[in-house]
Amino acid sequence: MSAALDGRAARLLPRGPRLSAHDAAVFALRAKRDAAARAEPDFERLREQAQQIKAHALDHLDLLLERFEASAQRAGARVHFAADAAELRRVVLELLSQAGARRVVKSKSMLTEECGLNPELERHGIEVVDTDLGERIVQLAHEPPSHIIMPAIHRSRADIGALFERELASPPGDTDPARLTEAARRDLRGRFLAADAAITGANFAVAETGTLVLVTNEGNADLGTSLPRLHVACLGIEKVVPGLADLAVLLRLLARSATGQPISAYTSLLTGPGPGGELHVVLVDNGRTRLLADPRHRSALACIRCGACLNTCPVYRRAGGHAYGWALPGPIGEVLAPALAAGPEAARLPFASTLCGSCSAVCPVKIDLHDQLVAWRAAAPRGWRERWAARLGALALGSGVGYRLAGGLGRALWPLLGRRFAANPLAGWLASRELPPHPGSSFRARFAARARRAEP
Repeated sequence: MSAALDGRAARLLPRGPRLSAHDAAVFALRAKRDAAARAEPDFERLREQAQQIKAHALDHLDLLLERFEASAQRAGARVHFAADAAELRRVVLELLSQAGARRVVKSKSMLTEECGLNPELERHGIEVVDTDLGERIVQLAHEPPSHIIMPAIHRSRADIGALFERELASPPGDTDPARLTEAARRDLRGRFLAADAAITGANFAVAETGTLVLVTNEGNADLGTSLPRLHVACLGIEKVVPGLADLAVLLRLLARSATGQPISAYTSLLTGPGPGGELHVVLVDNGRTRLLADPRHRSALACIRCGACLNTCPVYRRAGGHAYGWALPGPIGEVLAPALAAGPEAARLPFASTLCGSCSAVCPVKIDLHDQLVAWRAAAPRGWRERWAARLGALALGSGVGYRLAGGLGRALWPLLGRRFAANPLAGWLASRELPPHPGSSFRARFAARARRAEP
């Protein structure tokens, strides 16, 4: 794990009841996913089909984007292309300014989090209200989401009750989920009715028909896209799939992998604007074309944002999403960060993994996440300590004599290395780990002693 992530994890999700609750809540989603997979006899066949669909879409992405643009425009939508996050922010701001929109309701979109859209709009005096309940909670708390599909999973009911008491004037000490949800609903209803525009993401975009597909469990996206006259949909270019038949396969996997449901409560297909309305679709690159050109890592663009890899990852479960330092946490975030996120810490995120392979095992589109993490690690810049450790390791493993000397030195220093004190070079690594028991003598020595005892 990178030092920065390790430090943020200890600060944001310290050991104790809070960490245990987060771990249990997240892994419960993994258990629901497994139950849903067992209940669907075709689950593995669907995974194979989904992998093939997304691979085909990525192989022909240029043609599918052109086809989607033509189909969407025939249906009455307008399509814009944004090369990076700055261009997305500029395009959306221009669309809202042209429409005179000052109040916006927004349905969950990890892309807009990735591109920093909300702060940009707020700087220009536009009120943005996230309408997904989890997104609304973290917005009121002035936090980013901590999970792809459950943004507030790191917060307890007591946290949310205190937050709603302060921000929404709910009764003091109320921790009942139904009443807290009702408090949020009362606040949001008026905001939906007063909104000048809606911003959404999209789970999929169908090239065949120009259709946007929005999957939710709350219906907030339906209200947002139905009430205001202007709807702006922001999505990454990798969300395009060829046809409606492909969509049927992906939808059967999405909810099962995310929450264990056979299908989400609301699956809305939007083709063109409503009567008297405007629909603008902003297709965003922001590093995706560069990743598409990388044969080793391009399959990461097949991700359907179900969150299954987060729910099974032992590092995410014990670190929390905020520790990763950018919009997408967990294994998929670690794989995408070196290509899509900026800064040296992004290149270190692939080290925040045990390489257990559980993420690859649950991915509904069969992305080889753990192999990609290994490949990113090999390409990551290394400090002088790591370079010297690698050289010493090569010397130790390069000859029998070196190996025996290194083993003897390691056994001699074992009690010291396992102690937690500031000057210990392994202090950062030991902060969240325990060394195994001292091995005693080497295997070679024990084998020789056994052979001597066996002699007549």
